[in-house]
Amino acid sequence: MPKLAANLSMMFQELPFLDRFKAAAEAGFRGVEFLFPYDFPAGEIRAKLEDAGLTQALFNLPPGDWDAGDRGFAAIPGRQDAFLAALEKALDYADALDCPRLHVMSGMVPDGVSREACTETLIANLKQAAPIAGKRGKTLILEPINNRDMPPYFLNYQDQALSIIDAVGENNVRLQFDLYHCQIMEGDLAVHLKDNLAAIEHIQIAGVPERHEPDIGEINYPYLFRLMDDLGYEGWVGCEYRPQAGTVEGLGWMKEWTE
Repeated sequence: MPKLAANLSMMFQELPFLDRFKAAAEAGFRGVEFLFPYDFPAGEIRAKLEDAGLTQALFNLPPGDWDAGDRGFAAIPGRQDAFLAALEKALDYADALDCPRLHVMSGMVPDGVSREACTETLIANLKQAAPIAGKRGKTLILEPINNRDMPPYFLNYQDQALSIIDAVGENNVRLQFDLYHCQIMEGDLAVHLKDNLAAIEHIQIAGVPERHEPDIGEINYPYLFRLMDDLGYEGWVGCEYRPQAGTVEGLGWMKEWTE
């Protein structure tokens, strides 16, 4: 049975952010994830987690200037200092929230910069960052993101991410397998899950093509949930989708997996 984590950046938007923790627990979730915690003191978020009895499964490093188009900079040549500063800030929050894993956003490929240069930069940054994170008990994870939603994003394919993970060669650099993004870019979800299980640290789900509840769209999630169980996957499954109507009204899909 999958361990489901509500993504509080997308779900329960009917409520202020700090009120979403209690709502997620009342809806049956055991854990939560979100994009960025940095608008709130870590102590306030930790109190909400503890009050609701929730585990913090994941969040992202600071992305840079989101409004200006930044989506991280781990793969962007010339942004190494910004990446290391973002890492330190994220690690401080992760310590406070007792969160063992952090998503490292690779960023948008700048005009005039080769993908080869971005690959080299990402590998070098992760080789430097992994020991820093490891000393604090944290795992860094890479997520391929589809180039329909985010066209210039650097990391798009599972094999691309896996080759970078292999090149870094650190046990605490692993894969974030988002089934929504993978279905759009590659499909073949069951084969990817089977073949890459040893590298997968975290899974995320959403319906395709519209990123609504997982029972809306073309993916057979009941089959994939059973496959996760059969393969012995014990990590979190983050529900990173946009509810079609209200959040609670759309949770019927998870009843089978929380009882």
